[in-house]
Amino acid sequence: MKNEILKIQCLTFEYQPGHPVLEDISLSISQGEKIAVMGSNGAGKSTFFLHLNGVLFPKTGKIYYRGEQIKGKNIKELRRNVGFVFQDADNQMIASTVQAEVAFGPMNLKLPREEVKIRVEQALSYMDLDTYRERPPHYLSGGEKKRVSIADIIAMKSEVILFDEPTAALDPVSAGVLEQVLEDLSREEKTLLVSTHDVDFAYRWADRIVIFHQGKILADGNAMEVFLDGDLLRQAHLKKPEMLIVYETLLEQGLIREGSYPRQAVALEDAMKQLV
Repeated sequence: MKNEILKIQCLTFEYQPGHPVLEDISLSISQGEKIAVMGSNGAGKSTFFLHLNGVLFPKTGKIYYRGEQIKGKNIKELRRNVGFVFQDADNQMIASTVQAEVAFGPMNLKLPREEVKIRVEQALSYMDLDTYRERPPHYLSGGEKKRVSIADIIAMKSEVILFDEPTAALDPVSAGVLEQVLEDLSREEKTLLVSTHDVDFAYRWADRIVIFHQGKILADGNAMEVFLDGDLLRQAHLKKPEMLIVYETLLEQGLIREGSYPRQAVALEDAMKQLV
């Protein structure tokens, strides 16, 4: 079993007294997990993320990072190790060039100049942004801005990365690039939580699905457990993934191996070939 990296215990939060946005949230997150956080607008997903990297503080409840409870004195430890990629990349951009933008976080850590330079070069290379280093980030395309915002977090060497609707407003090519970046980060044992409405993406990518509903956790399980539960999907206002619908249709016609549950197109083809 992998090491627990974050633990949330009985967390409750409200922006206005008497109107909880999050209510009695408890969750354990292990190193290297790929988690899709789902639910309708207003379910509490973004507010939950803002607690995980110390922007918001719970009214009641506790947050632990690597076994140590996060309090006022060690909140910087949480912010240093849990990065947040916002849905709107413009909300994250503050510098005049891409290079300066990516350097901002490490510089705030008061790292030696040479270490900052190394981290910036690594992050720019990782996100294929070397040729963009002198360009103003605000004039980049949506997909390019998203890559810069991820480079920001990579330069911080965050162990946990939170993505709030990362594919929103991206064209299919940019969304595909982003999904590949998520796979690359996962191979490096980064812990990834992605807030998304895209059930097809969640089904093919996530190991674990956490569904928020009216400020509470409605479901927490692996992708198959969640997406095979029709009553749960209706309650959460989520649709069944297209790949799962295709599998069930082929199964009715005897054209695919039973129990294969392919989550990618390649796996679907393999499951059909194995029947022959």
